[in-house]
Amino acid sequence: MNASNYRVRRATLDDIGELTALWKSMCFPAEDLAKRVTEFQVAHDGEGRLLGAAGLQIAERQGLIHSEAFTDFALAEQLRPTLWERLLAVATNHSLHRLWTRETAPFWHHCGLQRPEPEMLEKLPAVWRGQNTGWLSLKLKEDVEAVMTADKEFALFMQSERQRTDRAFQQARVLKQIATLIAFVLLILVLGGAVWLIVKNPQLLHR
Repeated sequence: MNASNYRVRRATLDDIGELTALWKSMCFPAEDLAKRVTEFQVAHDGEGRLLGAAGLQIAERQGLIHSEAFTDFALAEQLRPTLWERLLAVATNHSLHRLWTRETAPFWHHCGLQRPEPEMLEKLPAVWRGQNTGWLSLKLKEDVEAVMTADKEFALFMQSERQRTDRAFQQARVLKQIATLIAFVLLILVLGGAVWLIVKNPQLLHR
């Protein structure tokens, strides 16, 4: 069976029966996952038979890929790319800025998820902090808070630059006014001096 025969879609309540059987075969907490069925993307064949599923839990603008399961793990390598494409689309639609997983298949490394630095683990949403090891992470976009902080800093910088520019223009206007006043005073003095010379020496007009 080739990849074109597989379809991936969001799970619905109608899938709970098959998913519950699948989760139990993987020793997952089926009852808990059944309450969160809409977190899952399911892969099925052309006849509608469930082949695999993976969940994406969302918290604090971050996503957790979890509970990957397949009815036949011989199909896992063929199904994972299609599931990943769908999970990534969902993450993008929800504007998530980071993905996390504790899945261990090499495939997730190939998708770009890497072991995070210790300080990055501090950004894990509280709901996922019970497990502190085995994490992989992928940044999808800049942290919203970091972007907002950078935007605020840039806005303050631009405001400061505008104020500095306004002060420079104001100083230039004052200097221009002073220069104009000085030029006007000099003109008055020159004209006054010329009139005084003519008055004192009328013969200058006849030369």
